Amino acid sequence: MTPRLPPPTELARRRVLVVGDAMLDRYWFGAVDRISPEAPVPVVRVTREEERLGGAANVAMNVKALGTRCTLLTVLGDDDAGQRLRVLLQQQGVDTVIGRDTQLRTVVKLRVIGRSQQLLRIDFENQPDHEVLNLMLADYARVLPEHDLVLMSDYGKGGLAHVARMIELARAAGKPVLVDPKGSDYSRYAGASAITPNRSELAQVVGAWSGEADLAARAEALRQQLGLQGLLVTRSEEGISLFDAQGHLRLPTAAREVYDVTGAGDTVIGVLAALLACGLPLREAAAWANRAAGIVVSRFGTAAVSHAELAAA
Repeated sequence: MTPRLPPPTELARRRVLVVGDAMLDRYWFGAVDRISPEAPVPVVRVTREEERLGGAANVAMNVKALGTRCTLLTVLGDDDAGQRLRVLLQQQGVDTVIGRDTQLRTVVKLRVIGRSQQLLRIDFENQPDHEVLNLMLADYARVLPEHDLVLMSDYGKGGLAHVARMIELARAAGKPVLVDPKGSDYSRYAGASAITPNRSELAQVVGAWSGEADLAARAEALRQQLGLQGLLVTRSEEGISLFDAQGHLRLPTAAREVYDVTGAGDTVIGVLAALLACGLPLREAAAWANRAAGIVVSRFGTAAVSHAELAAA
């Protein structure tokens, strides 16, 4: 039986607070007609440029695309990329609480595309010597009561080096907390409602598993250790695994054709957040999130799924 998808009117009454590392995705599309005489590399004649929301900003866009109201709390550098992000977020209708840090360089991921495939990615960033989002704890506490759910989008860029206090405040206020984690130490996410690592990220924490039974044992041990309601693992072509108090729910991939997996994890947690904010059980929300991922991987680059597209899936 297909789980119920909340109608747009119900989603529009909910509000999700996304906290984390926002970044700007830039794409240079071009023609590749020859090899450089200077080195054995293709020459890309750029014909089109495009900018999209990345990182936590893309997560926020995925929440908003489903019709749920969304606020992004983040810190950006005082630079051109930060200004471009502000403009794109405004165009997408995402509310923002943005701090400005002169020591921070807004993260930019530049992808060079030729013949419909990615030839090169160049990252522009710096590692801050302080936890930038800690300076916005008062802003976080101020806007928290206005939201139904908190989503922490950790991209390992320094913004969420210490999230324990934010999780503590959210749970004290009765708000569910979802976390897209990074790194090998998940203890800082203890007390969250659910976390959504991909399979390689989970392996960094629990070690490589030898089969489904071994994976289930390791995942359940981590879920108990962190006090999570759910541990949702995105497994690329193997679909999604959800570990909760009922056991292991295996959701096979919903993708008909995989073109680009960029941002698929953002879609999973964004859709999950919007539906959980409406009160859907975790297992039902996970099923819809899996379907949404199946849609976005058939598209190029970071993308989002509308309510109509998901309903038709």
